[in-house]
This record gives sequence, structure tokens and C-alpha cells, in this order.
Amino acid sequence: MTDFLPLFPLQLVVFPNEELNLHIFEPRYKQLIRECEHNGTTFGIPAFIDDKVMDFGTEIQLLSITKKNADGSMDIKTKGLGIFKIHDFFSIALNKMYSGADIERIETEMKSDERLNEKILEKATILYDYLSIKKPLPTDLNFKTYEIAHHVGFSIEQEYQLLTISEERKRQKFMYDHLKKLLPVVKEMEKLRKKAKMNGHFKNVIPPK
Repeated sequence: MTDFLPLFPLQLVVFPNEELNLHIFEPRYKQLIRECEHNGTTFGIPAFIDDKVMDFGTEIQLLSITKKNADGSMDIKTKGLGIFKIHDFFSIALNKMYSGADIERIETEMKSDERLNEKILEKATILYDYLSIKKPLPTDLNFKTYEIAHHVGFSIEQEYQLLTISEERKRQKFMYDHLKKLLPVVKEMEKLRKKAKMNGHFKNVIPPK
């Protein structure tokens, strides 16, 4: 079974439960948000990658309009709900200015493996230390991968791939494997950065005997 959903494609991936602030200024999206406000409806944000609207996206709830300007532009607060897959895409929806699609809502399995989450946190902690990132990591081992997906060095393509995975344990493995591959690269880059920083300074080098 499919439902029609207005679309707001963006060059980013939004995850379920993620809160997202947006500035709305294009006429087509001002129309979309006004309708969401008036009718209490939702819209979808599919990722726009390599000049293409991708098949998967996240349904979005309008939480509030925090600012309305004289030109009709506005600042809004939104929250990600669930994931959908596009069946039929319409570049311009019927009698509207914005795009839309007939979509299928995708069930996502959220049961995680705490032992694997512990390993993910260990790798992420090392990554944050290498890069001097101060953002706190979850302390509860029952966290979901969506909560830290923007903060483990994924490319937008990798974030999108994570979005398409319907089982949490498979998302955990995807994230853990990514961190295992990323850490040696980041470690080497950090060594090169420190070495470059030393260039131009006097070095206290002890020659071999």
C-alpha cells in the first residue's frame, strides 16, 4: 500500500528521531510548509545525491515555525519520523509547486546488540581523541546507531546506505566495520599532521652512536 507524500529533497540524510532546523525561502517549499502547518500533515526529505533524488528518505513532522518574515520566508523546527521508499516520483505534484511521491513506509527493526554498541563506542572514542572532537558519546549501551550516525565520519553516501538498512544489528555492523577501516587512515593522517607541524622548527635529534 502506498501513500502520497510531499517531498523536500535535500543534499543530506535525515534519520528517525533527528531534530532538524530549516530556513524556508523558495516559493514551492513555503507553500509546502504552509500546508503542513494548516493541515497538520507531514512531508518527506529524500537524500539528493549526485544530482538525483534517491529512493529512500525520512518522513518529517513540522514541530513549529519559529520565525516568519515579511517576504514569506520562515525558520522551522522539524523532527524525523520513519523511513519511506519512493515508488513513483513526481517532479511537480498535481496542482502544487513542490515535488511529491507515492511512497511505502518501511518498518525498521530497532533491537540492538549491547556488546557491539560497546565496541562501536570504543572505536568512536578513539576517533574523537584523534580528531579532538568534544561532542559527548552515548553512555547507555542501548543507544541506536541513528543517534551518532552524523558523527562517525560517514560520507553522505554512507549515511544514505545506513538509512536503507532496516535492521539495527546490521546497521551496527555497518557502522563498526566503517570505524575499523577509518581509524588507521585517521591515525596516519594525524601522524602526518604532527610531522608537518614540526617542519620549520629546531629539532633535538640524538644521532646514533
